[in-house]
Amino acid sequence: MNFINYLKDKLYSLLIFIISLIIIVLLLSAFKTGKSLTIAITFILIVSYLTCILIDYFRKSRFYKDLLYNIDSLEDKAHLVLETITEPNFYEGELLYQSLYEINKATGESIHELELQTQDFKEYIEMWIHEVKIPISSLALMTHNHPDKFDKNTEEQIRRIENYVDQVLYYVRSENAEKDYLIKETKLNEVISSVALKNKDDLLENKIDLIVDNLDIKVNTDSKWLEFIITQIVNNSIKYHNKTNSYIKIYTKENNNLINLIIEDNGIGIDSSDLPKVFNKTFTGNNGRGLAKSTGMGLFIAKNLCTKLGHKISIESKRNKYTRVTISFSNNTFYEVVK
Repeated sequence: MNFINYLKDKLYSLLIFIISLIIIVLLLSAFKTGKSLTIAITFILIVSYLTCILIDYFRKSRFYKDLLYNIDSLEDKAHLVLETITEPNFYEGELLYQSLYEINKATGESIHELELQTQDFKEYIEMWIHEVKIPISSLALMTHNHPDKFDKNTEEQIRRIENYVDQVLYYVRSENAEKDYLIKETKLNEVISSVALKNKDDLLENKIDLIVDNLDIKVNTDSKWLEFIITQIVNNSIKYHNKTNSYIKIYTKENNNLINLIIEDNGIGIDSSDLPKVFNKTFTGNNGRGLAKSTGMGLFIAKNLCTKLGHKISIESKRNKYTRVTISFSNNTFYEVVK
């Protein structure tokens, strides 16, 4: 609370005081009051007024400074500021405090209602996804059992639909991932085997060699979430592969108490200008716009889930040479590891 601005707000009060003081001095002079008495009365009035101004300023200043500071500290939770301050003892402050209380109450009710609506919508989406997976699985089985009736393009489109449905499911769950994951010792080779099996048709059709090395390692993670994360990365490698001599190499390296799982390919790579944005929501980049239809959600969800699980994910690439994605696993000591 700025003192100069406070005085500007008190301008009318100050002008009235000065005019009143001049009138009192003139009256005292008219009644031939002694000069010493006139000076004394004038001094007392000025000191009294200034004292009242200063007391009022410091009393209000303390309240408003605390209010503004707490609002800045709370950031996106600013509507909870009333819980961090004491009720003021001056009338203007009481009015503000009461107004903020009513606003906070209405905001809290609106937020609660919105949270309920959002939760209902998420539950409906999850239920819908589980229901729609049944006909998708049936279609996949039909194409597998009757290859003479369905061409490869049909199988590919069904796999794409299944992947997009999985993306929606994991995106919906990612905000509350801690309620769904189970951290325990997980064998990386088993997770990679599941990923390879899920993507074997695409790998074969595109003549991409899958090379694995040094995966007989255990890490603390959730196998289901990790499988989804790696699948998104492998899908991108398949989508943006080179037409000849294509490979995807998955291996591990250990350094500084970290286990690094590396998924590397020799595909078309990523432009250096796009690299800092690849984990952004809905970012497709030059590759996504030019070579394949992309939602830009796969890597965004993968990054989000890695953060929730306590892992780090990074990416490096050179155009027309390689793309290398690294998932780093720590000891996860802040988790209660389930044996």
